[in-house]
Amino acid sequence: MIHDPDLLDRLSAFHPERFEGEVFRATRTNADPIAASISGGRWAAPPDGNVGHSVLYTSLERDGAIAEVASFLAELTPIPGPRPISVTRLAVSTSHTLQLVRTDLATLGVDLARYGERDYDRTQEIGAALVFLGFDGLIAPSARWPCDNLMIFGDNHALTEKLEVVGEELFEWRVWAETHGIIA
Repeated sequence: MIHDPDLLDRLSAFHPERFEGEVFRATRTNADPIAASISGGRWAAPPDGNVGHSVLYTSLERDGAIAEVASFLAELTPIPGPRPISVTRLAVSTSHTLQLVRTDLATLGVDLARYGERDYDRTQEIGAALVFLGFDGLIAPSARWPCDNLMIFGDNHALTEKLEVVGEELFEWRVWAETHGIIA
């Protein structure tokens, strides 16, 4: 992939930081909670014959992780019925993480009015550029909940960094989604 030189320059101007703490991940009950996504998402383009990159999508808040899964399920037709979902608490660390706030996203060309939509072109370009620059993580605002999410770029996340399960709970996604106005 050829990266936009202007985007690379802008991202290189940010100062990376270390992150160490607990995050949350919501998944189906039989999924490995520390397995990164390789099929694409907001910060990673789906593989199209080129080498893609893996991203572990997490949230700094429990409800932020649940909101991501609930919003995806709520868009399916028909909307799935009640089913348990797993929320896993992870202890993680990253050594070279970029933190972006909404104004940073706008400066980088993300249309904040459409940030909650599933139009990922610009955010996927940013994610690919961050991987190219050697970042192992990105903290950015959630598009689904008023919190920040941590995305861990698997290709750059060192084996010496922490990534372990510290707790897990099951919850019924549909009740949560109805209670929080994601579905009527």
